[in-house]
Amino acid sequence: MTPDEAGAAAPVASAPRRRAAGDPVKTLLHRHQELCERAVDPLEIAAGLEARGITDRTAARFRHRDVFSLAEELYARTPRGDGPAAPAAAGPRDARALRGFGLALLPGAAALAAGAAALPYAGALAAAATVAALARPSATGRTVRGRGSLAVHLAAAAAAGWAVHRHGTPLGAALALAAAPGHLAAAAFAARARSQLAASRALEDFASSARPLLLAACAAQTAAAAGAAALAGAPLAAAVPLAVLLFLARLLLCHGAPWPPVAAALALAAVPAAPAAPAAAAGLLALALPVLARASAHART
Repeated sequence: MTPDEAGAAAPVASAPRRRAAGDPVKTLLHRHQELCERAVDPLEIAAGLEARGITDRTAARFRHRDVFSLAEELYARTPRGDGPAAPAAAGPRDARALRGFGLALLPGAAALAAGAAALPYAGALAAAATVAALARPSATGRTVRGRGSLAVHLAAAAAAGWAVHRHGTPLGAALALAAAPGHLAAAAFAARARSQLAASRALEDFASSARPLLLAACAAQTAAAAGAAALAGAPLAAAVPLAVLLFLARLLLCHGAPWPPVAAALALAAVPAAPAAPAAAAGLLALALPVLARASAHART
């Protein structure tokens, strides 16, 4: 190649770099191409970006006021098929929701049936059914799997089993009966948080609206657990904190939270001391408030 040809080729080779530098969103689009192509709406991209450490302050470097605005541009610039997207079928989703609620009723039904039949291990059966309910996925489609699942379920079994051993079969029945309202409270929280996410224009705005929703869901589960304890004849001081703890554990796991703190809180509740379960529930609530106020916790999978 002659010196003249080399000089002519150099600007051509450097042109893509200049274009990329002048279009920072294009660089971001390439970096998160899989996320953008998989997303069904801009909210999925916003949640994914936040999960990867991109904040409203970071979005300003890409000439956007917040992550939501940046996600809208990424969604609009992501190549997709020419044909319109087929609307999601309501039937399967409704059937899945109905099946999920039916499964949530099983622990309470098993506990009541075992108690009515005066089975010698009715309390243990009720506790086992309640712990098994932790494995149900939430509205986000998430659930804990692998070694994390084993650790969480063992810790939950230890906490619930020890409590039933100390307080008798009625406590197991109360925990099992609280599973169904807990499922409804979790589903309502997920739906309302998703609605708030759609209406928010900044991550801080969403966080400030999600925290009261979580507190309302916990209050609803507390009331439901108190009612279940009264119905089963279990002591309120033992049933309510443990039911709320199990509710928060499932909520956190099904929204993508790391499992070690959840397992640790459940293990703390197994300590044979009266303040253990309330302290574990309070600690898990303190963890849930920031974790479930993130947009990334509400992305569908």
